[in-house]
Amino acid sequence: MIYAHLFDRYLMLALGVVAVVLAVMALADAVRRPAANFQRENKRTKQFWMGMSAAATLVCLLSLFSGGGGGMFQLIGACIACVYLADVKPAVSGKGGYYPY
Repeated sequence: MIYAHLFDRYLMLALGVVAVVLAVMALADAVRRPAANFQRENKRTKQFWMGMSAAATLVCLLSLFSGGGGGMFQLIGACIACVYLADVKPAVSGKGGYYPY
């Protein structure tokens, strides 16, 4: 039984580290993109995505260091980072994005 708890603890720690890495990547990318790219691609403003990414990073870091194993807030932070990385980043980088049909 102790091995199951130990496995669960390390699995949640690993998922927490992955969530933090995703959130930091999203924040770093949002900081270095020009604000005009966000407006041109009909995405929210740069300030919006920087704020959301910073909040996601903060929540993921606090969840990781709180020892609670993550939880709902860490999942929400990871989802925000994934939405930025999967949808907004390709659009504002010029490698795909919004194409009205």
